[in-house]
Amino acid sequence: MVGGGIGGMQAALDLAESGIKVYLVDNKSSIGGVMAQLDKTFPTNDCAMCTMAPRLVEIGRHKDIEKITFTEVDSITGYPGNFKVQLKKKPRYVDEKKCTGCGACTNNCPTRNSVQIIPKEKTVLLPQYQEKITEILNKNRNRKGPLMPILQEVNAVYNYFPENVLRYISQETNYPLSHITRVATFYSSFSLKPIGKYTLNVCMGTACYVRGSGILLDQFSEKLKIKVGETTEDQLFTLKAVRCIGCCGLAPVATIGESVFGKLQTKDIPGIIAKKKSEVVEYAQTNN
Repeated sequence: MVGGGIGGMQAALDLAESGIKVYLVDNKSSIGGVMAQLDKTFPTNDCAMCTMAPRLVEIGRHKDIEKITFTEVDSITGYPGNFKVQLKKKPRYVDEKKCTGCGACTNNCPTRNSVQIIPKEKTVLLPQYQEKITEILNKNRNRKGPLMPILQEVNAVYNYFPENVLRYISQETNYPLSHITRVATFYSSFSLKPIGKYTLNVCMGTACYVRGSGILLDQFSEKLKIKVGETTEDQLFTLKAVRCIGCCGLAPVATIGESVFGKLQTKDIPGIIAKKKSEVVEYAQTNN
């Protein structure tokens, strides 16, 4: 089977279920094709990953399907029922058993990318950052793969990554700033700009959308006086639209921090916002 897109994946599964040994060939580092890049699919507006994920799992587990990625078909000879296919497999220079297909090795290949030029002037942090960042760096400096733990702890303290802090981390760990920035922008839990104490997620998945989550999102935006992706002036709320929270039976759904609000109506919104604000005030009074 040539091509590991959604059509090739389904065809491979159908053939394998019929008892035929399938070799699924794709010229990319992983299967999935263009569909993996889509947000929603027509006509149901389901997220692409919701459609693909079950097939990816089945292909990975099926004993009669062998994936051959990073490979192109060089030639085909023979006749129906007795074909011979010659494949041209590209070198990967990585351990395929450990490869996840993320493509990070390609992006950071030292033979394709120029070496980062580190500025002569050292980055100096402001006093409010210096002590805590130094503590985090010293704690994780000698562990294997320290970057992610460092970023997680910095994010837990400041809730975002100030530019000078990332430069300082690059300087102290010798990780290229480009690599640190790539990691910091890949994960949705990280941000390069200040975000609120609470992230307010309004689900825009199919089940929630058809039950009015679009109207709810507009109402939250109006009450908080911010647009999607923005943060309130008091740094309390950041408004986001997400595609699936996994609570379709409670649609429409919104979450604030770890709190889930199901079967939400517009009349509930002022009370939810007021309650969260009062919790912050009570917490501040208790700890003072």
